[in-house]
Amino acid sequence: MYTGVFEGAEAWTEATFDPAHWRVTLPAECRAEIGAALAQYRNNPLPTVLLDPADFALPACVALMRRVRRQLEDGSRFALLDRLPVEDMTPEEAKAIYWLLCSLLARPVAQKLIDGTMIYDVLDTGVVATAGSGIRPDKTNIEIVPHNDNSYNPTPPNFVGLLCLRAARSGGLSRVVSFHALHNRLRARSQNALARLYEPFWFDRQREHLPDEPPIHAAPVFAYEQGRLLTRLALFQMKNGTVLRGEPLDEAGRVAVAAVEAALAEPDLCASFTMVPGQIQLLNNLAVGHSRTAFVDHDAPEQRRHVVRIWMRDHGHRGYRG
Repeated sequence: MYTGVFEGAEAWTEATFDPAHWRVTLPAECRAEIGAALAQYRNNPLPTVLLDPADFALPACVALMRRVRRQLEDGSRFALLDRLPVEDMTPEEAKAIYWLLCSLLARPVAQKLIDGTMIYDVLDTGVVATAGSGIRPDKTNIEIVPHNDNSYNPTPPNFVGLLCLRAARSGGLSRVVSFHALHNRLRARSQNALARLYEPFWFDRQREHLPDEPPIHAAPVFAYEQGRLLTRLALFQMKNGTVLRGEPLDEAGRVAVAAVEAALAEPDLCASFTMVPGQIQLLNNLAVGHSRTAFVDHDAPEQRRHVVRIWMRDHGHRGYRG
């Protein structure tokens, strides 16, 4: 357990979340390279997951994504890339360019176990997410509380990309939170609650496991390894994991979860912004949580909110298990 206070650029709050520190404008040189890459893709298309940045002339984009990676590893741990000209692309073309940029940041990895999905569409499908159903909240229009992706399985991605193709009719506000700042706030208020978060909780695995494997996974919310804070926060899956476990959460666990919920509800901790089509969120998945408010969608299917997600991790296997 880390007992000190995080004071670096990673421990920002809403008040210190200066757009100049996290917004990355796509330079003219990169836009020109993307235009050329798009023309090359249109002339000789391939399935998106087979596209290799080495087959395109992208030196300015390489430099840009190296800068973004430094920001994700040692800076604010978050960047908003502004923006791809998606109005001039089909959705598949936008995904192809997005894939190339993410591949320059880190290696894309699978987001599902059974079919190895590499590019994941975040869309409201009208389904209801319940404990053990395997339905992820990102397939609904409900509010999603701050979390990091795949915290409920052994090998979460290091980085997450979220490309906005279309915005909702109303709602769907994006929010991000520094887990370092959350840790600081919990430390200041309750050492006991913070200590409990370094002990395991049960997570619903969202049916991302083989039939003969358990539907829940045990892991702590916080770990401190080699001088870095690593976080696994997924309150929805943690609560459903307790249901699937069939026994109530211990009192210390309930107090700790309540402390996290109270901190995340405070308006000065999370930063909020509205994504517009073409913008890309890039996050250090172990250091920054992301979420969105509930939304009301357009009636026409072709106008409905559409965000595209890519997970990235340089170590281990590219499959879901890592």
